[in-house]
Amino acid sequence: MNVNGKHYQSIWFDEAQDAVHIIDQTCLPHKFEILVLQDLDGACRAIETMQVRGAPLIGVAAAYGMYLALKELPEQSAEALSRLQATRPTAVNLQWALQRVKAALEGVAIEQRAEVALDIARQLEREDVAICEKIGEHGASLLAQLWRAKKAKHPDNSVVLNVLTHCNAGALATVDWGTALSVVYKAAAQGIPIHVWVDETRPRNQGAALSCWELAQQGIDHTLIVDNAGGHLMQQGLVDCCVVGSDRTTLSGDVCNKIGTYLKALAAHDNSIPFYVALPVSSIDFALSDGIRDIPIEQRDDDEVSHLSGVDENGELQRVRISPANVAISNFGFDVTPARLVSKIITEKGVYEPSQADLSSLAN
Repeated sequence: MNVNGKHYQSIWFDEAQDAVHIIDQTCLPHKFEILVLQDLDGACRAIETMQVRGAPLIGVAAAYGMYLALKELPEQSAEALSRLQATRPTAVNLQWALQRVKAALEGVAIEQRAEVALDIARQLEREDVAICEKIGEHGASLLAQLWRAKKAKHPDNSVVLNVLTHCNAGALATVDWGTALSVVYKAAAQGIPIHVWVDETRPRNQGAALSCWELAQQGIDHTLIVDNAGGHLMQQGLVDCCVVGSDRTTLSGDVCNKIGTYLKALAAHDNSIPFYVALPVSSIDFALSDGIRDIPIEQRDDDEVSHLSGVDENGELQRVRISPANVAISNFGFDVTPARLVSKIITEKGVYEPSQADLSSLAN
C-alpha cells in the first residue's frame, strides 16, 4: 500500500531485529505507527485488540505468532496453537493458517520448530500478496464490464462508476492490496474513473478510519457515508455495484462479513444492483454449507458500542461515552449474507457463482 508516497505492507518480518512489524491499525487515521511484536503475548494482543484485523491478515499474524512463541519455548507448540486459535472465532483464515503451521511441524525436532514456523509464516505472507493482487485483477474485469455498459448510456464521458463498500477490505485487512479494495485499485489503474461510497461501519468505524485513509493515500475519489445511507443511495441510482470482503464463506456461497453487510445486500437485491464479494479461497470453509446456522458469530466488548474515540481540536486522542452508563448492549461483530443475495464471488482463481456446484471446484 502507499503511505505518504512510500510502499508498506500491513505486516512484515525484520531479520535484523528478529521480530514482526505491523501497522498499528488502532492508531489510524490519526497516527501512522509501526508496532513491533516480539513474543506470543504481543501477537495474541494484536489480534484480539484489532491492531491487526481482516481475515487474511489475521491468518498471517497468527502464523508469525507461532514463530514468536516457538523461538522462546519450542516445546510448547500445542499451548501456543491453542492460545492463538482462541483470539478471534469467526475468521476462518486464522484456523487455516495455524493448521498450515501445525502440519509443517509434525515430526520436526524441537530445536528446528521455530525455524520451520518462520518459513511457513513468510511463505503465507508472500502468498497473500500474490493472491490479493489476482483477486483485484479478476474483480476489475467485472467493474470494467459495468463501466462499459454505463459509458454506452452516457457518451459524454461525464460519469463515474460508483462503488459502495462496507468495512475495510483493503491492504490493511491483508498483507497488501486487499480483497474488495484490490478490485477498486486495479480498476482505477486501468483508467476507469471510480468513486467509492464508504460505509462508516459502526461500531469500530473501520470504513471511516481505515478505508477512507487507504483510499486517500491511493488518490481514489471517495465519500464517507453513515451506515444506513446505502439503501437510499441505491434507490437514487447513485450506486453501480457493491464490493465487500468476507471473513468466512460457506461451500454453498453464504458470506459472513462485518455486521451490516446483510442489509446492504438486501438493498442491492431490491434495486437490481450487483453485489460482489471478494475473498481468497482460504476464506472458504468447505466443511460448512449453512452459514446462518453454522458460522460462529463473534460478540465483542460492550464499550465498542457505548464509547467513541477521536481527536479533539488540539489533536489529542479522546474517548467519550455516548450511551447511558448502564444500558444493555449487544455487539455482534458479523452477519451472514445468504448466497441468493450474492451476485458473484471473486477469488484469486477467478469469478464464481455463489453455489456449491461452482465453489466445490476450489476445494482442491
